[in-house]
Amino acid sequence: MNPPTKPELLNLPIEHLDITQHDVTPLVEAMRRMSYSARDLARAADLLDRMLADKSCGVILCLAGSLINAGLKKIFVEMIRCNMVDAIVSTGANIVDQDFFEALGFRHYTADERFKTGLDDEILRQLHIDRIYDTLIDEDELRICDETIGKIADTLEPRPYSSREFIVSMGAYLERTGCKTPDSIVFECYRKGIPIFCPAFSDCSAGFGLVAHQTARGDRPKVSIDSVKDFQELTQWKIKAGESGLFMIGGGVPKNFAQDVVVAAEVLGHDVPMHKYAIQVTVADVRDGALSSSTLKEAHSWGKVDSGQEQMVYSEATLAVPLIVGYAYHKGSWRQREAHHWNSMLDSVEVS
Repeated sequence: MNPPTKPELLNLPIEHLDITQHDVTPLVEAMRRMSYSARDLARAADLLDRMLADKSCGVILCLAGSLINAGLKKIFVEMIRCNMVDAIVSTGANIVDQDFFEALGFRHYTADERFKTGLDDEILRQLHIDRIYDTLIDEDELRICDETIGKIADTLEPRPYSSREFIVSMGAYLERTGCKTPDSIVFECYRKGIPIFCPAFSDCSAGFGLVAHQTARGDRPKVSIDSVKDFQELTQWKIKAGESGLFMIGGGVPKNFAQDVVVAAEVLGHDVPMHKYAIQVTVADVRDGALSSSTLKEAHSWGKVDSGQEQMVYSEATLAVPLIVGYAYHKGSWRQREAHHWNSMLDSVEVS
């Protein structure tokens, strides 16, 4: 039997779920009368709706893990369009390798069941195909994404940038060249003025592109990413926004970064409230002491998250997120929220 060819393997694109087409409200409300994770999920959905109904509350969406390739992109884009999000903190992979990658016209593909075993990974390697569990990516197309990041860096004034500033430049690039997909987090945030922070920005295709840029520049001034500037900017966002809430998918750096701005603001001499609302969807085990799995009640001991309006949901994201966000979308509290164009504020504020 001949091994499969690359076109044969990359033939079934991932389709992103559209929450506007599925009213899950009755289902989630029925889950409220169940037990275990079903009841936790229903309470999280209620909390998200309550967070969106609170006009004084700025909402931070945190994205960790591989979420865009999994089919969740359109959900997050719809949140952006509906003013359900005021700032995003994400891994670089979600924003660059996956969202921006698709905005350049590329796709993620469904892998045949057998590939989940890992026994055929050498075949994938020889064909320049990367695997994320049951999702396939064309490595050659991913290299084009890397190169595009380097080209964007080449057009910028050589100086340190926050990841937010650089991602704005990525959105501007898509506006100039044409966004090749109807739904893009980077492009929609660029249009709406919503800041995206990737505190570990170099840990993705952005890193490859920036390494190439800096190497080509030699001893000349270069574009670099200043993670402290990221921290400064999101802290200034917290100071200006006042009340805030977190909707966290996964944990890791985005979770800690978003929670820590409360403490950072205090260090700078500002009396800011803890995050008023907090929801986390995770499969991490709390017993290992890691930040990804630490409970939101634990975060209260650090002065980061207020108690009483927080909820952990122990579930894989592709199952829980459509239900939680779908519920809040169809309840409609977001309709009273205004767009704030926070990028303009962060561009003009003098950090201190």
